[in-house]
Order: sequence, then structure tokens, then C-alpha cells
Amino acid sequence: MSTPHFSSIFYKWRFLIALFFAAMILLLQSCKKDAPAPTVDLLQQYFEENVLNRDFKVSLATDNGTNLTTQYSGWVFRLLKNTFIDGPMTAANNGQTYSGTWSCTEDYGKLTINITQPSIPAGFPFLNRAWRFTKKDIPTMELAPWGSTAPIVLHMRRL
Repeated sequence: MSTPHFSSIFYKWRFLIALFFAAMILLLQSCKKDAPAPTVDLLQQYFEENVLNRDFKVSLATDNGTNLTTQYSGWVFRLLKNTFIDGPMTAANNGQTYSGTWSCTEDYGKLTINITQPSIPAGFPFLNRAWRFTKKDIPTMELAPWGSTAPIVLHMRRL
């Protein structure tokens, strides 16, 4: 007779211990705080301090395995500020200056480049597109085409 009594006490305690551990896990999960997403102000500040009004050069440009980097040798690109998410852009090389525009999404995940004035230099249609940032490790911005998995890469290094 003592065996049934012992096993019922054992099962009750085991049940209470399991409930206690489940409550502790829930309590710990509710106290755990995720790192807050960066605020728009921090993103704007980072972009303004590290990208806007800074000179960049193309350090790597590949299109489906073809290296295009030498086409941009000597070119210096600069994104100027209109707002935090758009503005004019210049490309300069040996006294020649071309102008255009740039724009970004508010989360700075997408960068659209459009250099058009006075006309498009050879090789610039490759640059004129919507890009997504694959890495924002200044001094180098690493970009790939927005909405595509094509093996196209653009790295722009801050001077």
C-alpha cells in the first residue's frame, strides 16, 4: 500500500517541479529584451556623417563574372544632400563632371543612382539602377542590384 501512496506523491511533485520550470522559462523570456531597432535619426546621422558629401571611387564592379572596375578608374562620385533620402549626385574625372540624382529608402536599404547630365558616359548604364546594400562597412559600401540575385556587384570605397 505504501507504493501507490509514494508514486502519487512522486508524480505530484514532478508535476509541480515541471510547472515551476515552465513558469521560470516564461518569466525569463518576458524579461528578455531585444535590442531596439536603430531609430531613423541614428540612421540619418550615420548616412550623413559617412556617405553624404564624401568622395567615393569604384573599387570593384562585376557584371555576371566580367570585371568592369577599370571602366571607372579615376572617377570620383559624390552624393550631395537635398534631404536625408535624396539629392544630387556628381561623377567627376579629369575635369569632366556629370550630374544626376540619388535616392534612398528611409531605412537606407536601397540606393538608386541616376547619372544623366550632360549625357551618359560609357559604362554608366551599369551604375544607373536601384541597388541594395549588402554591407555598409565604411569606408566601403557593398552593393548588389535591388530585387535581383544576378551576380552583379558594386563596391564603392570612400576616399
